[in-house]
Amino acid sequence: MRRRRISDRDAGALILSYLIIVPVFMLAVMVIVQSALWYLAREAALAAARQGVDAARVPGAAAAAGPQAALSFVRHSASGYLLGPAASMVGPQAGAGAGATPTIQITVTGHIPTFVPGLVINISQAVQAPAEKFVAPKAAAP
Repeated sequence: MRRRRISDRDAGALILSYLIIVPVFMLAVMVIVQSALWYLAREAALAAARQGVDAARVPGAAAAAGPQAALSFVRHSASGYLLGPAASMVGPQAGAGAGATPTIQITVTGHIPTFVPGLVINISQAVQAPAEKFVAPKAAAP
């Protein structure tokens, strides 16, 4: 009587399971890394927009101070995460009511590096803040 070994029936099963598991695992790793790049680019754009608003809301600031500060921040701090950065400013615009504080908005846009050729993921973050205004204190009544 001839005995069959158990391993004869399973020949190639390990390779077949690797052909299924390894690509799924690599895809999961790529999705995690791509998500991390998206998150970092989004946070960098938001931080740059905040930096730009802080520079633009100062009394007497130049008209291009906000976008310049935002782009400087992106180029210095997020050069690998946010590609092709652009910054734009809207404001200062007065609010709806009389005596309302004017607001300034800085929008930072760009795209992130991707693993898939031809895939472009754009990022856009905007920050609004009121323009600072110096108000002299009122004299105290005697």
